[in-house]
Amino acid sequence: MLLPPPLNPPPRPLMGPGPSDIHPRVLRAMAASTVGHLDPYYLELMTGLQQMLRELFCTKNELTFAVSGTGSAGMEAAVVNLVEPGDPVVVCINGVFGQRMADVAGRAGAKVTIAERPWGDVFSPDDLAPVLKSARPKVVGIVMAETSTGAWQPIEEVSKRVHDAGAMLIVDTVTALGGIPVEVDAWNIDACYSGSQKCLSCPPGLAPITFSRRALDHIRARTTKVQSWYLDASMLASYWGTDRVYHHTAPINMTYALHEAVRIVLEEGLPNVFARHALNHRALKAGLAALGIRYAAREGRQLPMLNAVLAPEGVNEAKVRSDLLSRFGIEIGGGLGVFKGKAWRIGLMGYGSRSSNVLLFLAALEQLLAEQAHSFSPGSSIAAANAIYRK
Repeated sequence: MLLPPPLNPPPRPLMGPGPSDIHPRVLRAMAASTVGHLDPYYLELMTGLQQMLRELFCTKNELTFAVSGTGSAGMEAAVVNLVEPGDPVVVCINGVFGQRMADVAGRAGAKVTIAERPWGDVFSPDDLAPVLKSARPKVVGIVMAETSTGAWQPIEEVSKRVHDAGAMLIVDTVTALGGIPVEVDAWNIDACYSGSQKCLSCPPGLAPITFSRRALDHIRARTTKVQSWYLDASMLASYWGTDRVYHHTAPINMTYALHEAVRIVLEEGLPNVFARHALNHRALKAGLAALGIRYAAREGRQLPMLNAVLAPEGVNEAKVRSDLLSRFGIEIGGGLGVFKGKAWRIGLMGYGSRSSNVLLFLAALEQLLAEQAHSFSPGSSIAAANAIYRK
């Protein structure tokens, strides 16, 4: 057979919904010598990673670790450990990933009730009151940073309403963690999961997750086995706990990568990380406004790390995305669900959240919009973004 050509991936600014640009230190960490998954060095590394993940999640939860799988594996781990067949579960849907959580809960045998808001909007505690009263759920699931719409869901007051109703709360922070504050203990979250490939600027393949004491007590008191052997937190707790009982062969070099990625975030300091994401978001938003481009999410509830915007009328949004990639090497995402063919999703996540990416993107976008006869003042987006940076 003819062998395929040697590996030579093109360098690209990854400005889509994920994966994000990988920090060079993380790439170097992945190339370090592989050790065994029960090697004393690796076990020590696991302990350090757990400690850093607790700081990142702002929690003291004992059961905090990294699921060997992508963010969707984190979602499934959270759901299947807390849900038993027949359990009433409420899932909040205002985008694609709420829909995915509902599907996962249904497959776990839950009796799922849907709470809905329009795409681009978020839930208030009052929005949930009727469904909490009627469904009397054991578990409520909600997405904090809806990647399909760019909507930022407030959690604290929703959590209070959920717990007042006697339910446990699962929160999806796949896009949120490392970009905006995630306060697991302060907000009384029972299960919270994320992904390595968004604001942590690490390749996809691990899913940070944390379970509260209440959740852990529930898992240990289950009357049925967890649907997934691989994701059973009671067994994973023995591997990630002090006993270090073998469960599976962990992805050693991916653990190196996540360890370095989280270390980089904590070195910068969470307040500084959040401020950097917010600044670059404001600069991008000012630049897009100068081009007449509006956001898909509700004003005041827009994520800084995932900017979902509506393509201007008369502009071929797919051609813009294609030309950005083929001519400028810039990747952005298209719309999903009700926004398919209507929106762009522009990521400014982790290492990728920097002014050089903002200004490069705006310059390229201006050229492509001009070629499609979209009306704007040339150079206006760059000037608007730079005005933000000057402040």
